[in-house]
Amino acid sequence: MALFKLLHIFAALVWVGGMFFAYMVLRLSAVEVLQPPERLRLWEKVFERFFNWVWLAVFLLLVSGFYMIYLLGGISHAPQYVKLMMSLGIVMMLIFAYAFFFCYVRFNLLVTAQNWSEAGIVLSILRRLTALNLLLGLLTVTVVVIGQGI
Repeated sequence: MALFKLLHIFAALVWVGGMFFAYMVLRLSAVEVLQPPERLRLWEKVFERFFNWVWLAVFLLLVSGFYMIYLLGGISHAPQYVKLMMSLGIVMMLIFAYAFFFCYVRFNLLVTAQNWSEAGIVLSILRRLTALNLLLGLLTVTVVVIGQGI
């Protein structure tokens, strides 16, 4: 169980930590030093690399999470905080899937076509989805820490 818990924590750290860095550091720095076309190209490359890590994190979170629930005897035997963590995690994954398939794919095509104004609009949607998922990720960590009584 310890290995799966460690994988679960690492995957959550990569995803939530990556969103924190992107939203709180990279976004603000890029606005200060890059003009919109360069900024949009930067974000296209950032998303390309980061989303690969998020897909891996989602996979590891699902596999490790469901396996640990299995070891507890199933969802009916899991503590309430685990059920809430799972629910929040699934909501985050759905938001990510929407961001990837409905926003990032379109954003990528718009950047390739150098349609900067439309790409900027889609980037603002991606930014809001990232902020929402970051808040949900921090809430999830809070639920786990309080739920475990640490």
